Amino acid sequence: MTPRTILVYHPEAAAARAYADLIRLPRRAFTVHVASSPAEAAALVAGTEILYAWNFPGELLARAPTLRWIQVMGAGVERFLVPELPPRVIVTRAAGIFGPWMAEYTLGWCLWVSQRIELFRGQQRERRWAPADPLRLQGATLCVVGLGDIGRHLARAARSLRMRVIGVTRSGRPVPAAERIYRPRAIRTALARADFVVLTAPLSPETRGLIGEAELAAMKPSAWLVNIARGPVVEAKALIRALRERRIGGAVLDVFDTEPLPPEHPLWELDNVAITPHIAGPSIRAEIAPIFNDNLRRYAADRRLRHVVDRTRGY
Repeated sequence: MTPRTILVYHPEAAAARAYADLIRLPRRAFTVHVASSPAEAAALVAGTEILYAWNFPGELLARAPTLRWIQVMGAGVERFLVPELPPRVIVTRAAGIFGPWMAEYTLGWCLWVSQRIELFRGQQRERRWAPADPLRLQGATLCVVGLGDIGRHLARAARSLRMRVIGVTRSGRPVPAAERIYRPRAIRTALARADFVVLTAPLSPETRGLIGEAELAAMKPSAWLVNIARGPVVEAKALIRALRERRIGGAVLDVFDTEPLPPEHPLWELDNVAITPHIAGPSIRAEIAPIFNDNLRRYAADRRLRHVVDRTRGY
């Protein structure tokens, strides 16, 4: 029997090998290849049946005639939903592991704002004693734009701190941890109520540029925007203008249109912006491996895979 091929791809060679080492092969014959560069992937992709990957070069998907299934290592799947991907290929995501990480990230930065940590750290460096009251996170309104797995984790965690949680979802269906849900057409109404706006929606044609000039204008002058979704969900130029003109309180940004964020980018200069290098939801190999291994067993047994992406919706 000819071995069926799994290609493990990660831009860092050591990470690619580590992901491969955690694969638990079922009884049916599979062979595992590892690649960490586009050139290495190009040499292997033609014979690949299963792709287990992060930041895979999308242009190579058209050169994979035997590809049947892609398991994405990260939270976002938009890189794989390209015209080059044949309809026969199933895409699955790593669900259930990023929500707790991203909830801690978000609430940590909300506390950074409410406890005025930047102010007091600055005063400490100046050896200056200047009391100022912190703000109460309890009772503040958190608007979560996108209440999928990640957004729901965040909503539950925020409720535990006795924050008010509202949300914006495509369906408008109730979510237990949110006291009110708005559809996208009413997003400005939701934004106007919020002290913190957190973006967790996937990047899709519907969400690209979702937060623009009008949406930022709807926010309170004291409100903070936290983007842990994807950079293009926010219109960058509109955000920079709103921040420079102090039309919103500030922004915590983990994702950007271009990554790494170029050193000359104007966001670096703004004192009401906190920038982190796309670390809100880290891909931890030991957490992702069980998801892949469970789906690999299902795939080998011709059973339905878990966490299948709806390619028409983009998530």
